[in-house]
Amino acid sequence: MDLDYHNYVPLKAIPFVQFLIDKHSFDLKIVNQRQTKHGDFRQLPNGRFQITVNNNLNKYQFLLTLVHEIAHHVTHQKFGRVQPHGKEWKTVFQHLMLPFLNPEIYPIQMLPYLANYFKNPKASTDTDVNLSLVLRGNVAENGKKFIFDIPLGGFFEFKKNIYKRGNKRRTRFECLNMSNNKIYLFNQNVEIIEHKAARR
Repeated sequence: MDLDYHNYVPLKAIPFVQFLIDKHSFDLKIVNQRQTKHGDFRQLPNGRFQITVNNNLNKYQFLLTLVHEIAHHVTHQKFGRVQPHGKEWKTVFQHLMLPFLNPEIYPIQMLPYLANYFKNPKASTDTDVNLSLVLRGNVAENGKKFIFDIPLGGFFEFKKNIYKRGNKRRTRFECLNMSNNKIYLFNQNVEIIEHKAARR
């Protein structure tokens, strides 16, 4: 058991988190950042259950990710093999998060976004752009910006490609890939590196 989680969740959440860990019996590992996921749940070859959560998340993201993964574990225990993010998981996740949805744990400005998300929780909180931004305090990682901070016609780097920011289409931005001249749609919460000029 990795007890370092105390430093990763809001102080008032610790008793609830400890209760869930004790009740559902799993190993918690805090791991280096992964680009494709914030956390995961799996059964190890020895039969033990393991949950991993990325160490780069802030306390509010970490707690939400941890409870998301605990919900997978509880769903597995109660229902066996079901859709990973199906109705059983959604119900369990909503139930497990209820004690945490209070202003002693999550800042009051985050609670309406969390309440809206939990009407129908998705596989990733990042698909809920407004929640994703408010969980991060509307602050991008060090050295990065959000795509909406780039002016129209400005250039940015994403996954080693240079793009030119185009118009906003409802909830996403049209961006031109400078190497293949194709248009790609970017969500507003994508973090990028600003470029002063395109490299051709």
